[in-house]
Amino acid sequence: MKYTLGEAAAMALAQTTRARSARGRSGAPHRTGAPVRRGSIEAGTFEEAFFAVPGKGETDRLLRMARAALDAARQLRQVERSGARALTAAERRLTVLTAGAVRVYEEICTLARLNRGQVFPSYDHLARATALGRATVARALRALEAAGFLVRQRRFRRVEAGEADGGPRYKQTSNVYRPTLPGQLLALLPRWLCPAPPPADTLHHRAEDARQVATMRAGLSCRELAETMVGGALGRVLARIGARIDATSCESHDDPQPLSHPF
Repeated sequence: MKYTLGEAAAMALAQTTRARSARGRSGAPHRTGAPVRRGSIEAGTFEEAFFAVPGKGETDRLLRMARAALDAARQLRQVERSGARALTAAERRLTVLTAGAVRVYEEICTLARLNRGQVFPSYDHLARATALGRATVARALRALEAAGFLVRQRRFRRVEAGEADGGPRYKQTSNVYRPTLPGQLLALLPRWLCPAPPPADTLHHRAEDARQVATMRAGLSCRELAETMVGGALGRVLARIGARIDATSCESHDDPQPLSHPF
């Protein structure tokens, strides 16, 4: 069947449009057409290493720091509007904080304290808990992440066979969050909020422990190193690969082959 130039161009444009519609939000085509966002990790494969149980009073201290940072941000915005001086990069990251962002951070700290660090609320939950809109919650999370008070990781999950019904096999699910200490902003906060420097003997013990750990890891095989450093399904896969590398290495030591082209 022959086509005119105009018909061929129209068919090519239609194919391009269909291909773009099958792309995810990341811009990369997905073989199932699932809208999995850029940087997402499969749920259940990394959370054990991501979450951290907060210490006693740690979430309260982080919230006090966020509130003090909000006051500092307001002062810095006044300085910027007055034209007295130019703000540094760290100060500009701090100026994005708002009262809504601190309210969202308060809810995240509360969930971290109640759930032993396992924080994965939906946007709808954060909107209900803070009486803010979804768009405001989204802006607050971006502000907290930019200021260094929050680590956020997107997740996706596999869709069961019955649930998929011929559609995508993957689906975006709730993000996970970890409230953190913004080390880059400590100089901008009140001195009483900053942690005291550790004693010299503590620093010496930490350095000695790090040296011993590095020495221990240097003596591990590839399989043992994968089992020690990585957990979950990824750790098991890497351990199997490491075992093959170890076996190949042992065979090369037992039966060394001469160089085909000696120098």
